[in-house]
Amino acid sequence: MSRAKLNVLGLAVAAALAAPADRAAAVVGASESGDRFADRVVMVLTRGAEEEAFCSGVVLGPRVVLTAAHCLRPTRDMAVFYRDADGRPALATVAAVAVHPLYRADAIAKRVVSIDLALVETATPLDRRFVAAKLASGDGPAVGETTIVAGYGVGREGEPKTGGTLRSAALAVRAPLSTILLWAEDGAHAGAGACAGDSGAPLFAADGETVTAIVAWTAGSAGHRCGTLTQGPLVAPQREWIDSALARWGR
Repeated sequence: MSRAKLNVLGLAVAAALAAPADRAAAVVGASESGDRFADRVVMVLTRGAEEEAFCSGVVLGPRVVLTAAHCLRPTRDMAVFYRDADGRPALATVAAVAVHPLYRADAIAKRVVSIDLALVETATPLDRRFVAAKLASGDGPAVGETTIVAGYGVGREGEPKTGGTLRSAALAVRAPLSTILLWAEDGAHAGAGACAGDSGAPLFAADGETVTAIVAWTAGSAGHRCGTLTQGPLVAPQREWIDSALARWGR
């Protein structure tokens, strides 16, 4: 087996054992299994000079995954991880990425608008069990409507070994309404929401079929980073960019 292949396989180990290092601090307080989304949601594994980490992502086609831009690394340091129809671990190397032109890595510090979205193209097709997720169009959801977050992040904040399992939770859309971002919270105030490893995860509409936003940021209370707010860019206003990027890839 080549050294390159060994390096990629090391990313799978990182997903299970290393502390996630993305901004969305698996779904904590998950209220339901994520099995219903297993044919659309994958893990995006990364490594850096000092750490390995992972994000989540939603499948848009046999070789395309939509995730958060801040999850990206050089393509040689990325892989898409999932389990095949028989439950065996599978890795797809990354051939190319496309970052939204309005993404700003320093947006939080500088308080500027950023569209934290990216597309990942795999070198080979994903397992045939995956289907392309439906993307929202038109106006965003209204305050009070249900949105469902589904991702592979940690189940308990600060415990990285609780990540790697697909979980989901029903949240409620909250103010402020925006043409750029979706804000969501646990309507029961029981601490459910995205957490470390859920950056790039889809926020579905109440139908569980239509992706309305992608997780990019979370907040907690009493010193926590998760469990109070889940936020991410709406996909409907970015459909033109998504479609044009897919067209460039012939997807």
